Amino acid sequence: MINSISNWWHSFQFKSALQQGNKRKAIKFLRVIEKSGAKLSSLEKLFRDKLQLEDSAKQYKTETAILNGKLNTALQELEKKTDLPVPLENKSNLKLNSDRDFIAYIHKTFNLIQHDENKLQCTGIDERIFDDFEAQLVEYLKEEFRRIPEKQLSIKLEDALEDINSLKCGKDPDYRFSLTPHVYYMKYFLENVYCLYLAWFLIYESGLLPTNIKILDIAAGPGTVAYGLALFLQSTSGFFNLPGIHISYYSLEKQNAFQFRGLQFWRRYIESRKTPINAFFRFVTSDIFTWNQQSSNIPIDFFDFVIISHCFFNDSTKSIQANNIYQQIIDLSLKNEGYALLILQDKKLYKAYNTSQSEDREQEKKLINKLLQELGLELVWYKYLISTGLRSPLQVAEFAKFAQEKLPKQLYMTTILQKYLSQKFRSHYILDDYIILAKKS
Repeated sequence: MINSISNWWHSFQFKSALQQGNKRKAIKFLRVIEKSGAKLSSLEKLFRDKLQLEDSAKQYKTETAILNGKLNTALQELEKKTDLPVPLENKSNLKLNSDRDFIAYIHKTFNLIQHDENKLQCTGIDERIFDDFEAQLVEYLKEEFRRIPEKQLSIKLEDALEDINSLKCGKDPDYRFSLTPHVYYMKYFLENVYCLYLAWFLIYESGLLPTNIKILDIAAGPGTVAYGLALFLQSTSGFFNLPGIHISYYSLEKQNAFQFRGLQFWRRYIESRKTPINAFFRFVTSDIFTWNQQSSNIPIDFFDFVIISHCFFNDSTKSIQANNIYQQIIDLSLKNEGYALLILQDKKLYKAYNTSQSEDREQEKKLINKLLQELGLELVWYKYLISTGLRSPLQVAEFAKFAQEKLPKQLYMTTILQKYLSQKFRSHYILDDYIILAKKS
C-alpha cells in the first residue's frame, strides 16, 4: 500500500514538472520511478524514449564534428599537395586551418595576455592593417564634409553628436540624423572594428571559421562585423593563402543611412585591395521591434553565425522585447550546428542585472549564463577583452594616463575629431567588451 501511494505521488510530481516545463525536475522523478521498479506509464515511457533520442543525437553531433574536423584537414592537405580544387560540396564545410605562426604573430602584435580562463588583456594593434584603414576612413569623411556648406555642416554634426552622446547618459540614441553615420564613424567605428577583428581571431583560433561563411548581423549599423572579418582575413597575408573564402553577409538594420554608408566605404576601401574579399551583401532594412518572420525574407536554418554586436538596450522594457525577438531570429535562421556571437560592453552586462563590476569571476559567469538563458542559448566560450587587464574600472584620470602610455593611438581620426567635434583629447583603441560564443539550447 505504501509503495503504491509513493509511486502515485512520484508520477503526480513527474506530470506536474512536465506541465510546468521543468525538464530537470521531470528527469529527477522519472529516475526515481525507474529505480523503484514500478511500471512506467505511457507518458513516462514517451519521455524516457525522448531523452534517449536526445542523448543519441548529442553523441552523433559530437562524433560528426570530430569527423568533419578530420575531413577538413585531410581535404585542405590534399588541395595543397595536388593543386586540384576540392569539390564544392565538400568545400562548403571546410574550416580554416589554425596556423601556429600566424596565431603567435597576432598574440605578439596585439600584446594579448591571458590573465585567467576568460580575461584577455589587449594593448597592441596590427599597424600595417589598421593605420591604412583609419587613414582611408578619415579621407572618406573629409570628402563627405567638403560637400556640405560650413554652417550647415556644423549644425548637422552638432545634432548627430548630441544624439549619439545619449549613450553616455545611459539612454538609447535615435540614430535618425543625416550625419549620424559619420559621427558614428568618427567616435565608435574604429574601436568596434578592432573588437570584431579580435572576435573573429578567437573564432579562427578555436578552429571554427568556415571558408564559406554565412553571417546574419542583427542591428548591423554600417557593417562593423563584416569590416572586422575583412581586416582579419587581410592580416593572414604572408602567412598562408586563403582557400577561396566566400562571405554571404546579411545586414538587418533599421537605419538605411547606416547600410548605405557602410556599403559605400566598403566599395571604396575593401574592394580596392589587391586581393579583395569575395563577399555577397544583402540588406534587410527593418526595425527589430516590428520584425516578423513573414515580412523579413531572412532565410531559415541558413546561417553559420548570427551576430548581435553592441546592440543591447539600456531601457529595460526595450531590452526584454529585443531579447525575445533575438531569440526568435536565432531559432529560425541559425543552423543547428551554427553559432551565435554576442558582443556587449562590460558596463551594459552589469547594469542589465543591477550589479556592480568587480573581480568576482563567478558573478561574471552567472550574469553571462543568465543573458544566454534569456536568449535560449548555451555557452561555448566567452572572453572578456579588456585594455587595462582589470574587471573593475579605473578612475578617469588614472585611465587617461594608462591610455596615453599603453594603448594604440588613433593617429588620423583624432585630428578630425578635434577639428569638427571640438574634442580636447587624443583617441585610442580601447577594449572593454565581452565576446560570447554560444549555440542553440
